[in-house]
Amino acid sequence: MGYHADLVSLCLRPPVAPRCLPALQVAALQRQIFDFLGYQWAPILANFLHIMAVILGIFGTVQYRSRYLILYAAWLVLWVGWNAFIICFYLEVGQLSQDRDFIMTFNTSLHRSWWMENGPGCLVTPVLNSRLALEDHHVISVTGCLLDYPYIEALSSALQIFLALFGFVFACYVSKVFLEEEDSFDFIGGFDSYGYQAPQKTSHLQLQPLYTSG
Repeated sequence: MGYHADLVSLCLRPPVAPRCLPALQVAALQRQIFDFLGYQWAPILANFLHIMAVILGIFGTVQYRSRYLILYAAWLVLWVGWNAFIICFYLEVGQLSQDRDFIMTFNTSLHRSWWMENGPGCLVTPVLNSRLALEDHHVISVTGCLLDYPYIEALSSALQIFLALFGFVFACYVSKVFLEEEDSFDFIGGFDSYGYQAPQKTSHLQLQPLYTSG
C-alpha cells in the first residue's frame, strides 16, 4: 500500500508529472482506434477533444502554466459526464435504446461498436435473404461471445472515468503548487523588493554651442 502511495506522490511532482500524464491517458488513443474501426463518430470527436486537452495539460505542466491545468481539470469534468452517458447508453438505462437511438454515429449509419463482431470468442454468421436487411446492409448473427460488447464499452468508459479522476487530482494539485509559487514570488516583490531598477541608457553625446559669424 505504501508503494502505491509513493508512486502517486511521485507522479504528482511537477518534474515527473509530464511523464505520468500521457501514460495515464494512453487509453484514449486505444479507444480512438477502436471507435474509428466501428465508425462511432460521436466518440471519435470526443476522444479527439480529450487528446487535445491532455496535450494542453502536458504543456501547462512543462511551462508552469496553472491556467492551462485549470482548463484541463474543467475538461475532465465534462469527460467524466460523457463517459457516464456512454455507460448508461450501452446498458440502456432509462429510455435509452441501442436499437432506436444511433447517437454514436450521429444517426448517419447503423454501425455498432467494433466489439460487437470482434469481441472475445464472438462467432459471426451472416444471415442470408433476411427481411430485416435494409438497402446496402446485411444482417449477421453474433454468438459465443465471452463478454458482450455493451459491457466492453461500459468497462472502457469506467476506466476512462477512473483515469480522469486521477488526472483531475493531478491538475488541481500541480496548479495549486504553481499558484503558490507565483504568490510567493509576488509577495517577495520580484526584483522590486531590493529597489532594483533597470539601468537607464545615457547618451555620451555632448552638445556644443554653435557660433556663427555675423
